[in-house]
Amino acid sequence: MLIRMVILLLLANGAPVLAAYVLGDRFLAPIDGGRALPDGRPVFGASKTWRGVFCSVLLSALGGAWLLHSMALGALIGLGAMAGDLFSSFLKRRLGKPSGSLLIGLDQVPESLIPGLLVASELGLSPQILLWSVIWFSVLELLLSWCGRRVFGRSQRSRD
Repeated sequence: MLIRMVILLLLANGAPVLAAYVLGDRFLAPIDGGRALPDGRPVFGASKTWRGVFCSVLLSALGGAWLLHSMALGALIGLGAMAGDLFSSFLKRRLGKPSGSLLIGLDQVPESLIPGLLVASELGLSPQILLWSVIWFSVLELLLSWCGRRVFGRSQRSRD
């Protein structure tokens, strides 16, 4: 179950990057609508889009059908991953960090822990499996992000 969970987390978090690569600037609509809070900083930033959420949920649902025999659980993992990503972005904007900036831990833990908690009882994930899924996702996400920056010359995180 650990491997399946990590694969689904990678699908959920990689879908917005894939969408940016395939679709370019089409269908972009920032979740926060470009609004800023009283601190003058955006709520999430222009890089957090409805397209990214939609693609994450869709790809996770398809992955869930393949790996868990449940599109609904896959979609829930995608929604949880995007909720964690939005939480991270909200905190980074409050800290004055720009979109695409990397804060190790803050960029990985909520994106993997929230979906894990959402499906833990349904999938029978023990606290140990949940912890290992967060650790393995974090390591793989950092490695894949580093590879993406080397190949594309910039952070793909800033695209969706």
